[in-house]
Amino acid sequence: MDGILFLAVVALGIVAMAQGQRLRALTRRIEELEHAPRPQPQPTRAAEPAPVAEVAPARATTAAITPPVKRVEAPRPPPPAPAPEPEPDRPSLESLIGARLPVWIGAIALVVAGFFLVRHAVEIGLLTPAVRTILAALFAAILVGASEAARRIPALAEDPRIAQALAGAGIASSYATLYIAAALYHLIGPLPAFMLMIAVTTLGLFLALRHGPPTAVLALAGGFIAPLVAGYDAAGIGPLLAYLGLFTAALFGLAIHRGWGWLVLAATAVGFGWVNFLLVALEPARLTGPAAFVIALALAATLALPRAGITSTWLRTAPLVAGLVQLLIFAPALTFDGFAWSFYLVLAAATLILAWRDERHLPGALAALGLSLVLLATALVAPEHGATFIAAPVLALLFTAAGLAQLDRSRSWAVIALGGIAGPVLLTNLFEPTRLADWHWAALELAAAALAGLVTWRRRSATDAHDPGLIGGALGAAALFATATGQLVPVAWLGTVFALATLGLGLWARRTGDRVLLTLPAFGIAAILITAAEPLADYLVLLAQSFAGEPVLYRFLPELADALRALLPLIATIALLATDSRQFGRLRNAALATGLSVALLLLYHLAKLPLAITGAPRFETLGFVERALITHALFAAAFALRTRLPAVALPLFALALGRLIWFDVLVLNPVFVAQQVSLFPPALHLALAGFWLTRFLPQPTATRAAIAAALLATLAAVRQAAHGGIITGPIGTGENYGYSIALLLLALAGLTLGIRSGSRDLRLAGLGLLTFVTLKVFLIDAAALDGLLRILSFLGLGIALIGIGWVYRRFLAARPKASVADA
Repeated sequence: MDGILFLAVVALGIVAMAQGQRLRALTRRIEELEHAPRPQPQPTRAAEPAPVAEVAPARATTAAITPPVKRVEAPRPPPPAPAPEPEPDRPSLESLIGARLPVWIGAIALVVAGFFLVRHAVEIGLLTPAVRTILAALFAAILVGASEAARRIPALAEDPRIAQALAGAGIASSYATLYIAAALYHLIGPLPAFMLMIAVTTLGLFLALRHGPPTAVLALAGGFIAPLVAGYDAAGIGPLLAYLGLFTAALFGLAIHRGWGWLVLAATAVGFGWVNFLLVALEPARLTGPAAFVIALALAATLALPRAGITSTWLRTAPLVAGLVQLLIFAPALTFDGFAWSFYLVLAAATLILAWRDERHLPGALAALGLSLVLLATALVAPEHGATFIAAPVLALLFTAAGLAQLDRSRSWAVIALGGIAGPVLLTNLFEPTRLADWHWAALELAAAALAGLVTWRRRSATDAHDPGLIGGALGAAALFATATGQLVPVAWLGTVFALATLGLGLWARRTGDRVLLTLPAFGIAAILITAAEPLADYLVLLAQSFAGEPVLYRFLPELADALRALLPLIATIALLATDSRQFGRLRNAALATGLSVALLLLYHLAKLPLAITGAPRFETLGFVERALITHALFAAAFALRTRLPAVALPLFALALGRLIWFDVLVLNPVFVAQQVSLFPPALHLALAGFWLTRFLPQPTATRAAIAAALLATLAAVRQAAHGGIITGPIGTGENYGYSIALLLLALAGLTLGIRSGSRDLRLAGLGLLTFVTLKVFLIDAAALDGLLRILSFLGLGIALIGIGWVYRRFLAARPKASVADA
């Protein structure tokens, strides 16, 4: 009953406020007509005689008759413009200290003097409590009367601050008297004190209307503090809320009449302060009335602010947002019952209506949407849900209907529609999935996906960049479709569901051409990756073990069926969407790199299956062969794609070269780790690598890489010739001489090819290698020989060197001088 009584009183106050607005408009019109400049009467010009034509005297000769001469009157100067009214001087420090502050300090001093007078009388025992109260009331009445007298005495009326100070002191003394009578001496009961409080507050408003802002501030403070003095629960919560509502409405009316927007804001803030006080002071069963007061206060303040001269959109929206936040705080105390949700939905609906009438209230509608979803989530995680499951569909219908109805007016309405479509159903499904069966949730979410698709379809022609209806509608439709379908399939197939949603999103983005929308499929790729977390984690472990030099990797492979089911949808989605160069936007390179990496992981998995190296014996037999085949497959793929897809070929080539260097040269080199190389000789492996390098790399890098590959292949051939299939072990004497002979032949071949082809790199490599072989023979090989073998080795080396020098000199002599200098 308290809440109903309060709402009825506030409704009457709002009606009175609306009528007061019309009265204020008429009053302003009258004032404008009174102050409008009156037209100046124009001076009457005297009648001028008509000009008389002058006749020339007759002459003997023929003379021309001259026309009459007309008098031309000079234009009169325009009337002088009225002198501008002098602007009022700004208050200086001298006027502030000498004229203004003394008046208000004097008023305060009067109030303090009254208190001390009563206190002194009490201390000496002259006055009884009743007499003291009567004297305090008399003192307040004298101050109020003095303020009225100050308005009429000419000497005092020149400074309105004197009357304002006296009126403010009288109001303050009146509230002090009420406090003495009700709280200190208990001379009057709660109900009479409450009635006297209303009378004092009414007097304060009347004086504020007469004397201006300073008195209004005192009336505001006193009127809101007075219930605490008289006992806020003296007559019940209903009368208290009625008093607060009427007092606030009166303040709003005063603010509208005077154009005091600050008064509306101040009264609203203090009103919400009272609500919070009651929230703490009252038990939950009595909070229905304060919650209703929140609705009335928020709506009344929102209507009053523009009429009081407030133009800021944020300030005009602030009461609505504050009311929604306040009801959000009330809801748990009311255990999310029907009253709590009804109050919230009423205020949210009012916010939407205000936004429909005036788009400057759209920020309030957006705040209502956000706070409603927060309230819904809070209610769903609370132990007691109350009427939440009834309120959730009402909440969805409220915002969805409003947003769809106004979808073409503003982009903000699209946000409101999407929030109503997706928010309640997704939150309820997230926090209370057992409330409905899976197919029920799927049906609801598919319907919501259709509505989200309708939003993006209707906003497809929007000219605004980053339109939230176009982008959010498409993203919401894809998310709702994935959520709905995902509840109907096993968890292992979620990647396929997300892939279908991502494909649909990408196709819609291709049709619209929106740049932001074209980027969204990249987030779908990220969602598919999340669903494939388990096989990807297995692959990461495998790669880490591989880089560390673990020879047997087969046991780290995930199940092939699981890997294909999780990763093939990702690869297919990226491959289909990548045909459009606009897809994925700025994240295109990242998306393509992701697809290529995942594809390589699956191919690597498939490549490990045929040989199935499950233990050390099989690794020793087949490890080098498997590794070499995979490396050359990567080289071949890079070579095949180098012209058509260079962005893919380059990573493949880098991966193959990295495998060759890291595994075959450093970590798993068959010279150090026992591996059978008979099936795929290392020399052939390195020679093929040199071939791929010359075909892929530009000159002169390709020539230099081929020289390095030829050198390694020569050394590998000598090593295998000396050791057989397993090339681990120490270097023997024959192997040592074999290196010298093979390197000498390689140096001669390099010099010959360099001379014939004119390649400076080949000639320099041959000369460098020849120098190395010479030093090796003199310092290492000759030390192990004696007798005739030493003589023959030096003899052969000397003849070879002399012959090489003779040939090379003839080559240099045959070249032009400029070329020789360059060489």
